[in-house]
Amino acid sequence: MKREGETTAELSRAPVSSPVNTTEQSKKMRVMNAVYIITALDITWMFLQLSVTPYLAKKLGFDTLWFGYLQTTVGVIQLIGGPVFGRFGDVFGARAALSLACASTSVFFVLLAIADHPFMLFIHKLPSIFMHVLPACQMVVTDLSEPEKRADALSKLGLCFGIGMIAGSTLGGQLSTHYGEKFTACVGAAGSAFSLLLVLSFIPKSTKSEAPRSSSKSENQNQKVFSLGEITRLMKFPGVMRIFLIKIITGLPSGIFQVMFSIIAMDFFKLEAKQNGYLMAYFGIVQMVVQGGVIGRLTSRFPERSLLLLSIGVTAGVGLAQAYMQTVFQLCLTVTPWIFSLSVFNVITDSMLTKSVPSSDTGTMLGLCASVQSLIRTIGPTIGGFLYMNYGLTSIGLIEFFVNSVVFVYLLQRHLRKTERQNE
Repeated sequence: MKREGETTAELSRAPVSSPVNTTEQSKKMRVMNAVYIITALDITWMFLQLSVTPYLAKKLGFDTLWFGYLQTTVGVIQLIGGPVFGRFGDVFGARAALSLACASTSVFFVLLAIADHPFMLFIHKLPSIFMHVLPACQMVVTDLSEPEKRADALSKLGLCFGIGMIAGSTLGGQLSTHYGEKFTACVGAAGSAFSLLLVLSFIPKSTKSEAPRSSSKSENQNQKVFSLGEITRLMKFPGVMRIFLIKIITGLPSGIFQVMFSIIAMDFFKLEAKQNGYLMAYFGIVQMVVQGGVIGRLTSRFPERSLLLLSIGVTAGVGLAQAYMQTVFQLCLTVTPWIFSLSVFNVITDSMLTKSVPSSDTGTMLGLCASVQSLIRTIGPTIGGFLYMNYGLTSIGLIEFFVNSVVFVYLLQRHLRKTERQNE
């Protein structure tokens, strides 16, 4: 039996043959499996939402410009909420964070179901400030996985993302076609409520190893959720600022292509909705294969810094190919290495950043990582729209090639200098 006062960290150092260690590992795996299911369900509801919002917005009189404002609103809200939510998870524990995220998602869908005025579409986006189920699941996986296996464990969440993408797109299309947008939104609300029940049933209050208690004054200071100093101090740890800047700089060009893809598919490749659905399903399958079967094998054989260099180099090559592609077939050829490079890049940078800070602050760091994606969704449509309308698809691909090439050369030089110093 677990003795009083014995922490999870102490149990993890028990001998392999110890029954206590075996029991703890079994509990960890049960929690992580529940987290994977919750992730797949949440992504399903989110892609189901994509089959509702555009059509409901059109019925309520939104044009392309106002729909862009609506999407930008979500990006700004989640940009603000990401770091605060991560800090909330560190202070109050995994179950509280996931419960808040799932409850917010359920409210989000309820407001969408009753939206009958353009203003209500903006109101229904407000709960998205706490709709960070995926970062919350990353918190749990980060806490429960060993450092050397963290990248593999995080990549499994990407596999769940692919499953949810396919299931949500298919289910949302069928429900919207046969029963309408409001019924589909109600299904999303019920599904999010079910995810909340899974959280309350299977996720422990805290998944972090217990740490020694500090003085009461310091403890009270560290419990502040809205402490900007507690959030930004993570950038002072060695290597964090550099990796974080790389995540933003190299992620922005690829993010621009992502947020502009629906417009590119309709305007440049002349794809109909049905054909676009098939293409999205193909994207989901590729991501499932990469996240579930490739990244784990790579991280077990190669150092993370080498994989980071590889992902940036591949992205540069893909950007050059995207600049000159003309057919859907050429698009499909570029998608596989593109998804591979993005998946490896996101998993490796998240893993490196969480390893660079104390275990008590991994939630805040993952919240900051999530804010990078929100930042891209906020400014990406404006930059991408300007580039596409004035300079065409070629400009987006060439910027992706140029930016990633510069970062690749920079990291390669650092790697070579470090190797030389080690040899000396």
